[in-house]
Amino acid sequence: MKKAVSLLCALTLAVTSLTGCAGNSSTQQTSEAAQASSSGEKTVLKVAALESAYGSDMWKEVAAAFEKVNPNVKVELTTDKNIEDVISPKMKAGDYPDVVHLATGRKLALTETMIKENGLTDLTDVLNMQVPGETEKVSDKLVPGCTATKVTDPYSDGKMYLAPMFYSPCGLFYDAGLFKAKGWEVPKTWVEMWVLGDKAKADGISLFTYPTTGYFDAFFYALLDEIGGTQFFNNAMSYKEGIWKTPQATQAFQLVGKLATYTEPTTVANANDQNFKKNQQLILDDKALFMPNGTWVTGEMKDAPRSKDFQWGFMALPAIVSGGDRYSFGFYEQSWIPSQAKNQDLAKQFIAFLYSDEAASIFAKAGAVQPIKGMSSKLTGENQMFYSIYDNGAKSALGGFAATAPVEGVNMADTLFGTVNSIVTKSKTVDQWQNDVAAASDKLRAAIQ
Repeated sequence: MKKAVSLLCALTLAVTSLTGCAGNSSTQQTSEAAQASSSGEKTVLKVAALESAYGSDMWKEVAAAFEKVNPNVKVELTTDKNIEDVISPKMKAGDYPDVVHLATGRKLALTETMIKENGLTDLTDVLNMQVPGETEKVSDKLVPGCTATKVTDPYSDGKMYLAPMFYSPCGLFYDAGLFKAKGWEVPKTWVEMWVLGDKAKADGISLFTYPTTGYFDAFFYALLDEIGGTQFFNNAMSYKEGIWKTPQATQAFQLVGKLATYTEPTTVANANDQNFKKNQQLILDDKALFMPNGTWVTGEMKDAPRSKDFQWGFMALPAIVSGGDRYSFGFYEQSWIPSQAKNQDLAKQFIAFLYSDEAASIFAKAGAVQPIKGMSSKLTGENQMFYSIYDNGAKSALGGFAATAPVEGVNMADTLFGTVNSIVTKSKTVDQWQNDVAAASDKLRAAIQ
């Protein structure tokens, strides 16, 4: 499963003490590594990586490849599906990984906590590093624009603290085989979406489902871009005063509220970390037409049963008006170095190596695509379809909420995305939801002023 939202406050309290401690300077760290090398001992580089749908074998291969390029280094690799649970207790005790691969947007929000506590190392100089084993610099290999958003620069200070890793276009997935069999057109606008929803309902099929409410981040980000444009989206992400009470924001809340009425009835009961695949299975069983997701879903469901003639389909969000812009949010995973890491210079070399042709090839075999120039042309089958969405007219939505100081009791992800379950069950109204989001935004705005 990709990333879901929440429990930020609890983890913030748990990790607050981690990043304020004094640590060794970069010079001391380099010296220690040099001493280890001169004594004949290998320098140990601690790498912690999330074991996502791509698996852990790719990380083992990349670690081994890095060791070949750096024979005096031993990579101590830790992977886990809940990597936060593994490394957080050690970090509290002062034992930090040198490199962490863990994206923002996950339930325990460790990366967000490190951002808010200024616990990340500035990685800007990595862009000018020569990729180990190659002649090109990291910046020469990266897709233009992938280091110029809050995905990599959470403080908007022109520096990179989070290295962009595997990226996945996010949008609505469906059974293209079902549409072909029914003779249905894939909707290009939301008006066409509602018409299709009524038509499908007559056939006993729901228009919509979602794995968990966490998947509404990519959905909502793209929707805000469609309704208000990039500047509106950026204003919403930076908690601009009154932004969540504007007509554009109201339109977004109301649209999701209407979509809730078309949602498959069992969705909320299974919208959790244990049963989310049951909601994804609704698409494969033709019990629901569309679900928001990322390209990893095909790997998650590769062994699941499916209806006859099932074929993955993928599209950007329908346009608000005919001929209007359609957006697909680009979800980037991220790697970073804790400011308390022991071997920061070597850690930067490892991150630079992640963009090597060898590493990219290893990752690609597992379905993980790096933001490296020319990678999309090397893909085949479903991945070629997914990654060509931006070549077929969709615009890319990028970014996320600005980092703030921790605010007790406030979690924008929970409030904005997590409330969708309550909208579907009608335990909360759309107006209440909008008011709660506006109130949370006001508190967070105050925390960055």
